[in-house]
Amino acid sequence: MVTFLAGGTGTPKLLDGAADVFAPGSTTVVGNTGDDVELGGHLVCPDLDTVLFHGGGVIDRETWWGIADDTTETHEELHRLADAAGLDGGPRYLPEAAQTTGREIARWRRFSGVAEFMEIGDRDRAVHVTRTSLLDGGNTLTEVTRTLADAFGLDIDLLPMSDDPVATIVHTAEGPMHFQEYWVANRGEPAVEDVEFRGGDAAAATDAVRDALGDEVVIGPSNPVTSIGPMLAVEGIRAALAETPVVAVSPFVEDRVFSGPAADLMRGVGREPSTAGVAAAYPFADAFVLDEADGTDLDRPVVRTDTRMDDAADAARVARACREALEVVR
Repeated sequence: MVTFLAGGTGTPKLLDGAADVFAPGSTTVVGNTGDDVELGGHLVCPDLDTVLFHGGGVIDRETWWGIADDTTETHEELHRLADAAGLDGGPRYLPEAAQTTGREIARWRRFSGVAEFMEIGDRDRAVHVTRTSLLDGGNTLTEVTRTLADAFGLDIDLLPMSDDPVATIVHTAEGPMHFQEYWVANRGEPAVEDVEFRGGDAAAATDAVRDALGDEVVIGPSNPVTSIGPMLAVEGIRAALAETPVVAVSPFVEDRVFSGPAADLMRGVGREPSTAGVAAAYPFADAFVLDEADGTDLDRPVVRTDTRMDDAADAARVARACREALEVVR
């Protein structure tokens, strides 16, 4: 039995080859929900959805988000209506009072759908409508995610990190903004001054997540700050990781990041943007998988391989290195 912690695109890419190494029926994925956003009244869970779409065989492999060949007619019509009505586009974060009213799971991440700032495909949107409707019917996010996983035919068990709201808020030189506003709308350009996991101090891991973290854990090459950080802010998760074998794949090659805003975010929270900084952020990790070109000297066991993942064969190679590292620390 093995559990992957997943956020962004790094860990889903690893899962692309993991089935050849770890039996899907014995694999659980715990997905980050700090990036979730309520857009036009619909709850979007980007990191859960990437795993859903990958497991369902419909992921857009060019972007590693959304559904391949999806249409965007609803998105385009929203912008046409906004233009015709003279409404400004861009992120419309709802007023402070609205952030803590309505469905609790969406707290601190509510945006208007007028001229929406995230491009959402039509089939993709159907998932968010279904998810939100099931939540409004009294189901937990865990229950809804299992329902959607069945609909997509997933072989693995997919769990959200918590049924409680945790919102990743990036504090920048231009003011605080939700992670999706920072990364999607502003392309990660504002200088990062800090990152807050709002609600983390009141959120708890579900029983299902606690059980999953009793198995061996693999942390893929996800962003340590905004993909894994929200999970570590949830009560019960960090303690569970300290009690089980954990292997982490570095998203860096020494001080060079493969992709995404990990370097800027780590620097913004006062951590060295490097493999050494990742190791410092993961004191509970028992071993690391590093790129063969990464000469970082760590105080824990290291397995080296080519960690670039351009296809399933690459992912299987990295997954085998993860298995090897787990064997070292069992």
